[in-house]
Amino acid sequence: MTRSPIRFIPAFVLLVSAIGLTAASSQEPPAAAPADAWAPFRAFVGTWKGAGEGSPGQGTGEQTFAFILRGTYLQVRNKAVYPPQEKNAKGEVHEDMGVFSYDKARKTYVLRQFHVEGFVNQYVLEAPPAEGRPFVFVTESIENIPAGFRARLTYKFLDADTFEQTFDLAEPGQEFTCYSKGVMKRVKGAPK
Repeated sequence: MTRSPIRFIPAFVLLVSAIGLTAASSQEPPAAAPADAWAPFRAFVGTWKGAGEGSPGQGTGEQTFAFILRGTYLQVRNKAVYPPQEKNAKGEVHEDMGVFSYDKARKTYVLRQFHVEGFVNQYVLEAPPAEGRPFVFVTESIENIPAGFRARLTYKFLDADTFEQTFDLAEPGQEFTCYSKGVMKRVKGAPK
C-alpha cells in the first residue's frame, strides 16, 4: 500500500515551525526604542515660514512637519522659492520631502530626503539629541549624484518657535561648504 503525501504535510509544517521558533529564540531581540523616541523631535511639528540665502540666491521657504503612519515616522515637506536675481537670473523653485525614522538596531535617527531634482539623500543623526544641541544629519548615501559627494543638514533651535537650518555640501575629497542657510519661524501647530 502506498502512503498519501498529504498525511505527511502536517508533520512537515510542525517540523519547519519548530525549527523557525528555535532559530528565532536564539537571536537577540531587537533593541527597544526609548520610552518616547520622538520626544526630541516634537518641537518641529507644525508649519514654518522663513527666508534664507545661499548658492541659489536669496529666497523664502515654507516647511511642514507632521507625524505619519500612526506616529511611527515624522514627515517634512519643504518648498523654497528663489525669485530671478543677479545671482540666479532665472530663479528657481525647490521642493523636497523627507521622512525621519528611528533605527532601533543602531539606536539613532535616519532621514530619507527626496528632492524634486531627483536626488535621494539618506542621512544619519551624528549624535544623540540633547537639550540645546543642534540636530546634525550627515549623509550615508546620495542617489543620482557623482560618487563621493556628501551633504550635511543642521537644525538649530534659536527659541521654541524659531530654528536655523543649514544645508552644506562637500564635493569628493573636499570639506563641507555652506550651500544655503535660513531661519524658519513657526506660523501654526505649536507642539503638544
